[in-house]
Amino acid sequence: MDRMIHTALNALAVRRDAKTTQAQNLANMNVPGFRRDLENDGGTMFLEQMRAASSRAFRMETGPAGFSAKAGFLNPTGEDLDVAIADQGYFFIRPENGDPALSRRGDLRIDADGVLRNGAGDVMLGIDQEQIVVPAHRSVTINELGEIRIAPQGGEPGEVVLVGTLATAAPPVTDLAKGLDGHIRPKDGPLPAPDQQARVLQGTLEGSNVNPVEELIASIDLQRSFELGVRMISTAREIDEAGASLMRAPE
Repeated sequence: MDRMIHTALNALAVRRDAKTTQAQNLANMNVPGFRRDLENDGGTMFLEQMRAASSRAFRMETGPAGFSAKAGFLNPTGEDLDVAIADQGYFFIRPENGDPALSRRGDLRIDADGVLRNGAGDVMLGIDQEQIVVPAHRSVTINELGEIRIAPQGGEPGEVVLVGTLATAAPPVTDLAKGLDGHIRPKDGPLPAPDQQARVLQGTLEGSNVNPVEELIASIDLQRSFELGVRMISTAREIDEAGASLMRAPE
């Protein structure tokens, strides 16, 4: 019976991890550019006892879990500082407490120092991998290459100034994973160099690629699987108690 209970407990641990991933996805379904986390399928390892494999198997994670690279819905907003990547590709950012990373989030804003940031407060990087500073302006235009041009405040009519270029990289960008801080970076090695091959859309915001209907349906399936595992443990206890009762000496 201990093997049966062990199998059920191991399955419950797997379902628990899957529920955590789903909760993360649902919590970020309204975050612009969020990439849906995937379950870490991992592999199976057998317990070794006295240098021999036993029948007890454990599910082992194999590295960090992946994420879905599927593009989210593009929502036209008409706001000058809302940008999105048309198809595949990433912006370069520098989080407040971390190394540079890749992101699809494009709800930009300008802080009190003129530094261009996204809605999470991450600094948007230029092609020189430095922060972009936007001076006081009357209007701002961002073209498909990510070039940011402004009509400076107090400038001559028709005057346009290039203040920076949003660094972007398009595929092939392979072997990416989310770190512990939730930001996207290569699994091994440094970030790729910006190639400006991604097409930037101004006045458009990309939503997350989380499908709430799919997540809720999967959540119901996980809950049923969890209940089945608990029932299996209860059944194993009942069988064990019944077997012990049969072997008990009569009074």
